[in-house]
Amino acid sequence: MLADAARAEAYRLSKNRIQIGLSVFLTPLLFVLGGLFLLWQARTQGGAAAAAMGLNPGSASAPLNLADTLIASADKGANGLMLVLMLVAAATLYAGDYRWETWRLISARNGRTSLLGGKLLVMTGLALAGMVVFQIAGLIVALAQAAMFERSITFDMSAGALGDLVLTWLLSWLRIVQYVMIALLTAVVSRSLLAALFVPWALGFVQTLLGQLGPAVFGWEPQGWTMHLLLPGHAYDALKTLVVPPAGPVPGPAPALWPALTSLVLWTLLPLLAALAWFRRQDLAKE
Repeated sequence: MLADAARAEAYRLSKNRIQIGLSVFLTPLLFVLGGLFLLWQARTQGGAAAAAMGLNPGSASAPLNLADTLIASADKGANGLMLVLMLVAAATLYAGDYRWETWRLISARNGRTSLLGGKLLVMTGLALAGMVVFQIAGLIVALAQAAMFERSITFDMSAGALGDLVLTWLLSWLRIVQYVMIALLTAVVSRSLLAALFVPWALGFVQTLLGQLGPAVFGWEPQGWTMHLLLPGHAYDALKTLVVPPAGPVPGPAPALWPALTSLVLWTLLPLLAALAWFRRQDLAKE
């Protein structure tokens, strides 16, 4: 039953080519165009432009390790534009049947848990596809950099680097899934496509402000439970820092693992469970 629902949702989504293009391909395309423009600037202007990109003349002939490129692309997979465009896809996927009043036609043919589960599987698969295309975009920019600056290409990935890649990739994918879970809950409760689109964005904006004001105004500790539990984006950044520490010294204590991990899991599971519980009791006779 779940497989049937997932196939049906995937088929419907496959007919919406504009939505697939926006959510899966637009962010990588802009990343490639922006990367090529910066590389062109660095090559034509040299000096400050090259240094700003970390392409100082002394390292221009150093080999370019594509393994590092994969890790860097995975680290940027859940960027702001990707989250927003995936949110558009999620709002359409989750609230489309309310908008077009088709729930009453399909709910008699499958269980409600399976119907909602099918949408979830398709959405998580869409996030997976978006991240894969973004990885390809990162490789394209890296290959263009190697060609422009005449750098040789290598692929040297140790076991530790492979673990970093897998964990960073999973974290970015989980961040996308967690973010669009708010759209699922909003769509089920409000039965509105616009609300499913606007509420997660507004919540994310408020959380960004709290992340900046919390330590200064409310005295929240960046490594404490309060800030992590209220701000899943902060928890995601903390987990990424633990997996791949930034270059150079980091001021302050190291990020806390368990508050960050607990926050990301709760912000993923609680909206899902609440949406499932609400949807199972919902009257769909007029939807």
